[in-house]
Amino acid sequence: MSTLLIGRWSQDGATLSITASHPVADGDQAAIDALVRPAFADGANWACEFDVDDHRRAVQRAYEEYARDDDAWVDDTVEHFEPLTP
Repeated sequence: MSTLLIGRWSQDGATLSITASHPVADGDQAAIDALVRPAFADGANWACEFDVDDHRRAVQRAYEEYARDDDAWVDDTVEHFEPLTP
């Protein structure tokens, strides 16, 4: 299983807000598309599948892979997990 995170970047690029999290079968593109399309129609502008089966680990990876190097922050509005920062 993987975890699909869906969210949106702030206009200034300083914050990635995670607004949804879904377990999906590894690489199930049809399921991912079915979840991402309506989210993007509703304002989301970012989505990523992580090969972890835990929401918190997926949020940590999102921080490490997409936000940290740009001094951005990840705001998890689903489970309110705060990524660990070095």
